[in-house]
This record gives sequence, C-alpha cells and structure tokens, in this order.
Amino acid sequence: MTRDDSRRPLKVQVRAGRGRTLSSKLWLERQLNDPYVARARREGFRSRAAYKLMEIDDKHGLLRLSACVVDLGAAPGGWSQVAATRVGAGEGRGKVVAIDLLEMMPVPGVEFAQLDFLDPAAPDAIKSLLGGAADVVLSDMAANATGHRPTDHLKIMALAEAAADLAHEVLKPGGAFLCKVLQGGTEATLLARLKQEFASVKHVKPAASRADSSELYLLARGFRAR
Repeated sequence: MTRDDSRRPLKVQVRAGRGRTLSSKLWLERQLNDPYVARARREGFRSRAAYKLMEIDDKHGLLRLSACVVDLGAAPGGWSQVAATRVGAGEGRGKVVAIDLLEMMPVPGVEFAQLDFLDPAAPDAIKSLLGGAADVVLSDMAANATGHRPTDHLKIMALAEAAADLAHEVLKPGGAFLCKVLQGGTEATLLARLKQEFASVKHVKPAASRADSSELYLLARGFRAR
C-alpha cells in the first residue's frame, strides 16, 4: 500500500542565481517554506513575528484592555498590530506608541514616531505621546546579523540592555517588559538586573520562534519603580 502524499505541500527550492549568495538562497528557501510566513500573509499581519507575541500574550496575559504599550524597533509593525488589537487601541481604549528609526506604514490605533530610542530625549517624548507612563514595553529588536555568532550575540544584548534602560524610564509601577535576547552567556547579566527591578522574570520561547534559533524572550513583570 502506498501513501498518497498529494495533499502535502511541496518544499520550495530556490536556485542559486547570479548575484545570490548561498546564505541569501537558504534564507529565501526558509521564508518560502515557513508556515508562519504564509499564515501572516493570509491573515494580514506584516511579519511572522506577530504570532510570537500572540502566543506569549495568550499564555501570560501581558496585553490587557486599555493598557498603554510602547513597541520599540516596531517596523514593519507586526507586534504593533497585535498590541493595538489586544489593548483596544482602535476603539480608543488603550494606546500603542511604536518607535523605529525606519519608516513604518500606518497601523490603525497606533501612534508612530520615527526616532532613535537611544536619544536621551526619547523617554519624555514617548511619555508625551502616551499621555503618561507605560504599562508595557515591548522589544523584538535585533541588529543586522554579521554571521559571526559571538558578535551577533553581543549586538542583540546591547539592544536588549538599552531597551531595559528605556523601560526603566517610562514604565508605571507594576508594569511589564518583554524583550528578545540570544542564548550565549551575557544574557545572564541582564537577567540579574531585571530580577532586581521587577517582581518576576522568566525566559519564554513561543512555538513561532524557529526551533533552530537561539532566540529567547525575557518577560519581566511587576516593575519596582523608584
């Protein structure tokens, strides 16, 4: 008896064309064969990363109605879309402020500011846009990969630590911070710091994160404001 595989999706293979490196070929193949990429396209989300935030929120109840949320490094806007829906920003209940150096197409219910969150004036600008302090600060930021794993780890951890600095400036007492990190050793320093500033801190890895990826998320809740 033979098994009928006619309903199984065929894996898309990309030919190595002129000007296309092996790494870009492998990346394109992975994108074309990723079910979350296809799902995001069908359901109108701007990136597969939207499902990571959905899964984290479904499990941990991070985004409550009427909350004020800051999305750092927001472009192209997948996380902002999820946050706006879940806090009711489109109905005027919650607020979402998205920050990025890059331009971002408008998202219903989201206030976008094209600025550098490392600017010393950024915390005050963000609180002005929110009309006060934030309930949640989100960061799915990652620096451009170099292919050198130790270097990439240090770069993403520097972003995570800078995001934690900003969260310290804009969060309400009891607020929450979620940021992407990479396994590799130095994330322990940030983890120790967050444990001093928040009531609870844990690692989370949603199913939408690729199995072969070393990315994790740090979820810190119960901000102890000074």
